Amino acid sequence: MIEQVRRFNRTVTQRIGALDDAFLARDRPLGQARLLWEIGPDGIDVRRLRARLELDSGYLSRLLRSLAGDDLVSVEPSEADGRVRTARLTLAGRAEQAELDRLSDDAAAALLEPLSPRQRDRLLTAMAEVERLLLASAIQIGVCDPRHPDARRAVQAYQAELSSRFEEGFDPARGISATDEEVSPPAGLFLLATLYAEPVGCGVLKFHPDASAHLKRMWVAREVRGLGLGRRLLAELEAQAAAHGARTLRLETHHALNEAIGLYRTAAYREVPAFNDEPYAHYWFEKPIGA
Repeated sequence: MIEQVRRFNRTVTQRIGALDDAFLARDRPLGQARLLWEIGPDGIDVRRLRARLELDSGYLSRLLRSLAGDDLVSVEPSEADGRVRTARLTLAGRAEQAELDRLSDDAAAALLEPLSPRQRDRLLTAMAEVERLLLASAIQIGVCDPRHPDARRAVQAYQAELSSRFEEGFDPARGISATDEEVSPPAGLFLLATLYAEPVGCGVLKFHPDASAHLKRMWVAREVRGLGLGRRLLAELEAQAAAHGARTLRLETHHALNEAIGLYRTAAYREVPAFNDEPYAHYWFEKPIGA
């Protein structure tokens, strides 16, 4: 399996021109061209750019200096926060990005042109599947401070989705609490999933003295659904609960969340009578975990 992955990587890097010093016949390598695309017309904070591309700080600085030397990029303090640097395309940078887009379209057409219609369909279908699986493998899951800005963004997205899907709306103040203190060690924990430094999923645990744990705020962003992230998050939450001494994991959910209900049932959760007075719950589940 490892050898096949490495062979695939070698084929792709050669076919797309990643080895060329002059990518797409321009006077710069692929790394600099990719930076122009990522900065885009609206600009981007340098620290967000570094996290998104998973680049070493020194290497990114050298790339930006090179582009700035060619008058394609400017790096200036952010208008919102002077401590943050923002990279923006100059007029010449926008023109260069447009030319790279044109040449990239031509390169993609040249890749497809020798193939028959049936082969093109097969290649595009395979590309779409590979892209989704590569995205799935790039998602990182870890324990996070619930006060971290990314954790806050995940919770806000979770609450916004519930508000749009529940016919009665959603007011977090009405439901059973999951405060920062309740989901921070040792009382609990906050699990965050990120893709290229962007929050795309979360779940929290509250630990109880009776060797049980309560799962709350299970959320997966729409753009990554279908990648198996919900099941990964659930498995990691179960492992974390067991590692903290829990022997039973409990949760409740709303009848509008059909995909969540299906996930819990296929993950061996059994429906039980209501064990709390959560106003937004229609189903209550539990599962034995740990030794």
